[in-house]
Amino acid sequence: MAQINSSARNGRRSAGKKTAGQGASGYKRPDTARRRKPASRLQSRTIAKKPARKKYPRQGRMDISFFFLVVVLVTIGLVMVFSASYATSLYENKSGLTLVLKQSVFVAMGLVAMYVLSYIPYQLYFKLYKLIYFGCLLLTAVALLFHDSRGANRWIKFGGFTFQPSELMKFGLIITFAALISINFRQMGTIKKGILPFMMYLMPVLLVIVLQRHVSCILLMLLICGCMMLVAGSRIYYLAALIPLGLLAYPIIRMMGFTYIDTRIAAWQNPFLDIQNGSWQVVQSLYAIGSGGLFGVGLGNSTQKFLWVSEPQNDFIFAIICEELGLIGALAIILLFVLFVASGLSIAMRAPDKFSSMVVIGVVFQFGIQALLNIAVVTNSMPTTGISLPFFSAGGSATLMQLAQIGVVLNISRYCRPSIAKTDTDASESGDAPKNAPKNAPKNAPKEKAPVDTGIRIISSHDI
Repeated sequence: MAQINSSARNGRRSAGKKTAGQGASGYKRPDTARRRKPASRLQSRTIAKKPARKKYPRQGRMDISFFFLVVVLVTIGLVMVFSASYATSLYENKSGLTLVLKQSVFVAMGLVAMYVLSYIPYQLYFKLYKLIYFGCLLLTAVALLFHDSRGANRWIKFGGFTFQPSELMKFGLIITFAALISINFRQMGTIKKGILPFMMYLMPVLLVIVLQRHVSCILLMLLICGCMMLVAGSRIYYLAALIPLGLLAYPIIRMMGFTYIDTRIAAWQNPFLDIQNGSWQVVQSLYAIGSGGLFGVGLGNSTQKFLWVSEPQNDFIFAIICEELGLIGALAIILLFVLFVASGLSIAMRAPDKFSSMVVIGVVFQFGIQALLNIAVVTNSMPTTGISLPFFSAGGSATLMQLAQIGVVLNISRYCRPSIAKTDTDASESGDAPKNAPKNAPKNAPKEKAPVDTGIRIISSHDI
């Protein structure tokens, strides 16, 4: 009996042992996998010495809503340039289409630059931020060698082409400050890392711009850089302590010949006191805004553009918009700029790293602050400065540079994480079950209620 039991156990053991490639039923599957030949010793050494290729995230689709807003603003701006510049172009060039055709060429060039830059990886700007800064600073300094009829040195003239390097310097400062923030963001609350490195890069730029007699550009650069540092975590009382230093520089600026600042402040306080000396432009702008009423006089029917408002297609184009489109049209333009800033900040919140997030914030703040200051000047809410309205004011180098910066933002949007709301919507449309759903839940089981969306999205950018 013991022998029978031992033989049975031995039989079960031999039956339980399966050879390689046998299944549960004992069937031996054919071995179809090809055996790889072992690499030789020389090949293994060569493969080991080959460096690993650095992997970058793949580019996706650009932010369509942001792109659509830019196209709408550029289109409306081109139409308003044609309407506002028709009288001036007809008087100076015997053709009402001269200025708008010139602006259209720069818009086309800007759109091409925007498309090309939307495919250039933004990581390249971080690697070359010092080269970008010193290159822009050198071009801005070269403009000091060229003089115009007004006594300013802001343009580089090459043949029949003129270029304003300060427009490029704004973007260079944004790239430089974004790189410094991404490097020192953990210590932005200190003076050593959160204030001093930025001042070292900012002061040479301000010195060159002062020599160019371009006060409005100085104001815009200070506001852009200050907002970027404040968002990045610099202490507000450190930034506020720099304001008295700027006020101490005011007497020095007056000694350098900037006496027109006092005249503009006096004209701002009472524009109707002396219209012929200093406040003619502002008074005519107020007449244009008041003539528009609620719905405007109609597109192309402005009277103030007939040599009353000087250069109506440039800094004071918003006054022509108010006259022809009325309060409703002006509010629609302001709403488009608000949506532009909001869409840009949404891209910044979903950006893949700190550097790209701060680049988007800097560019968006530049457009938003510039539009706000221009509208404030046109409505006499602040003294007159030479700040143009983005996408609307005629200007070749400014338009080209603005659309190029939009291309950089669109490239960053290709790497952005999808929003939480969009992810939830895509999952529900595709029919995917939620992650916490039980595996063996019946098909007809009632769906659980989704949590209430409070609208709060807290997304922190990773370090570069």
